Amino acid sequence: MKDFFLQLKDKFAKPIEDEEELEQSDHYVELGASSDKEEQSKVLVRPFILEEFEDIKEILDVLREGSTIALVNIKPLKDKDLVELKRAVSKLRKTCEAIDGDIAGFGEDYVVAVPYFARIHRNKVGSLPE
Repeated sequence: MKDFFLQLKDKFAKPIEDEEELEQSDHYVELGASSDKEEQSKVLVRPFILEEFEDIKEILDVLREGSTIALVNIKPLKDKDLVELKRAVSKLRKTCEAIDGDIAGFGEDYVVAVPYFARIHRNKVGSLPE
């Protein structure tokens, strides 16, 4: 048994005779993570301004992609046309439901919409904030 281990030791302990092999063994192989992969795995918080109903399309598109949290300033559309604002917010709410996301008002002039992986904290009415 001892001879067997000595033979194995001799096989694996051979000196490297070729200079090229020696140079190659000193080099490192880079296994770096792709920056594209890192960018895809990060969550993006993106502000939007809703000036007219058509602006909702871009917001819906990024929410459907699933990696963006949308902070939507609704004040310009609110000042301009309340009916269009209600239509836009309704469409945003339906899309959030479809993608299993969440939506909530944030103050009087902002709406926050998040995709499936996030939920928005809501204080219960009548309770004190912690």
